[in-house]
Amino acid sequence: MRYRVIQQYDRRYPIRLMCRAMAGSPAGYYAWRARPESARSAANRALRIDIQQHHRESRQTYGSPRIWGALRAQGHRVGEHRVARLMRYHGLRAKTVPKWRTTTQSAHSFPVVPHQLNRQFAVAAPNQVWAGDLTYIWTVEGWLYLAVLLDLYSRTVIGWAMGSRLTGELTQQALAMALTRRHPKPGLLHHSDQGSQYAATAYQRQLRAAGMTGSMSRRGNCWDNACVESFFGTLKRELIHHRQYRTREEARQELFEYLEVFYNRQRRHSTLGYQTPTEFEARASVA
Repeated sequence: MRYRVIQQYDRRYPIRLMCRAMAGSPAGYYAWRARPESARSAANRALRIDIQQHHRESRQTYGSPRIWGALRAQGHRVGEHRVARLMRYHGLRAKTVPKWRTTTQSAHSFPVVPHQLNRQFAVAAPNQVWAGDLTYIWTVEGWLYLAVLLDLYSRTVIGWAMGSRLTGELTQQALAMALTRRHPKPGLLHHSDQGSQYAATAYQRQLRAAGMTGSMSRRGNCWDNACVESFFGTLKRELIHHRQYRTREEARQELFEYLEVFYNRQRRHSTLGYQTPTEFEARASVA
């Protein structure tokens, strides 16, 4: 290990100085360099390259479990602990950020519906349960608000909308996109918080017209909509908190690419056995 460190810096510092500092000898170092690389070392070096590639392609958002899942999907026969050990050694880790505040506007006079989802987040098939929520993104121009709808079966983002004002139009546009893409049969359960954008008459009318049954989280209870809360936490951690957007349009473009390209089609989800949402739904349709 000490000779490997010396080799890493041998063009910046004198060999003798580094050997003395690390309790080694120049003769031992040169003998180590002349020794043929072991099979294990060569395998670790090749594996490290693949790990770094997956870490880079994930925008530095994958920790060892997801990297391991991606390697397994690629055909590698490797243990998760080995992947974690190599990532620690090379300083590869997932991005982390602090928690953030809520956007729910529950002080309104619209009627609310019971909490029918009851935290049953494991869903047997697509288009049985959808869940929605709102969040915000800061830009130099001001806030950009984002509304999303997830299919809880695969966690796919099936509808979304963005705007400079936190209005009911955002949630209505996200729902309209999801309906256009999915064409669900009557009876689908739609879950949200008690915010005015979801309790509003116009939104509830949309749900009834599509034959959906409404469900709302209990007031002040974020765990009742944990899947969408988790999605927003992932979005903030992997993208938003690492960017400084000059304009709302700049944020819109990056959010579009994250939602439609990266999250739905490339990002591996631990709940889905480290498949992407698109892969998970495609395999389920074939089975």
